[in-house]
Amino acid sequence: MRRVLTIGHSYVVTLNRRLADEMARQGQGRWEVTAAAPARYHGDLGPLALEPGAGEMCHVRRMAAHLTRFPHLMFYGGLRELLSESWDVIHCWEEPYVTAGAQIARMAHRDATLVFATFQNVPKQYPPPFSWMERKVLGRADGWIAFGRTVHETQLARPGYARIPSCIIPPGVDTLRFKPDAAARARVRAERGWSDDALVVGFLGRFVEEKGLGVLASALRRIAEPWRALFVGGGPGQAQLEALAASYPGRVSIVGNVTHDEVPRYLNAMDLLCAPSQTTPRWREQFGRMLIEAMACGVPVLASRSGEIPNVLGDAGLLLPEDDVAAWTAAVRGMLLQPARRRDLADRGLRRARLHFAWAAVARRHLEFFDTLVDRE
Repeated sequence: MRRVLTIGHSYVVTLNRRLADEMARQGQGRWEVTAAAPARYHGDLGPLALEPGAGEMCHVRRMAAHLTRFPHLMFYGGLRELLSESWDVIHCWEEPYVTAGAQIARMAHRDATLVFATFQNVPKQYPPPFSWMERKVLGRADGWIAFGRTVHETQLARPGYARIPSCIIPPGVDTLRFKPDAAARARVRAERGWSDDALVVGFLGRFVEEKGLGVLASALRRIAEPWRALFVGGGPGQAQLEALAASYPGRVSIVGNVTHDEVPRYLNAMDLLCAPSQTTPRWREQFGRMLIEAMACGVPVLASRSGEIPNVLGDAGLLLPEDDVAAWTAAVRGMLLQPARRRDLADRGLRRARLHFAWAAVARRHLEFFDTLVDRE
């Protein structure tokens, strides 16, 4: 029986431990899986306490975590004792340039195979001490996981990455929670006074400029048909959404402070999800979790070609130029007027989500990579 310890601050939330739990399920009889999570963590919406998980197959270890308001500086307490145990694999779900990642690499037992994960798909030069931390992690690591093709390509071009075995494994989606749900669709629409046959355009994510809210709002203003719009998220761009709502009374709903387990009901209320992400000199879409969540709910997706989006969607969504308002106007209007096309994209997305992004598939790919690395030793 091989033992893997997977460590990550996001494991404080039960839903985020699905990778660890599915690795335990998929690896029964071969792998024993333990997830180490902070007892407390300061999340985007406020303080979080480690959530219990009913029926989890992975073991959960509670860790102290310090400076959790500052993700780059956060570090764990009591880590040395945990890492001194006999582990075949230590899986670090922390970026290699942050303090927690460097701490894990420094304390990991030499007999353990160390694997880290990264989301970075823009070449960055980190200032000291973060550049030093990244160098130390790369010097210790036995393998690394890229959460997308653009991440893999970007990191391979940077010093130190190409010499270490690597693979591309995407994040996963819980297809038991994110699934088509006609009852949720009806409830969310009824709460807003929208009929079931109303045509609802949706957005899920941060209300910031790089997410393309300006492009989507401009496109909606150009469409004469009586659409509805549902914006789920939060951020400084909310003012322009409120201006859109003021121009179309009763047709625009803005929902903030939505927890992750509430997201499926809002996605199900949408006839299409729009993700007009805009590439900047320092950012491009790293993955787009909202894409796989929408696909798993049977919601057709329209998205820009920013970053990893084309690789996530494949042929299961409609790709559009990032900042072409005319193209977005025509595409959104066309989709709203063609129910057969929406159904086709919804079916494609549902199949793709279940085949490539379900947590069971993602967990199996992790274990296969771990097996390969341990066997090399």
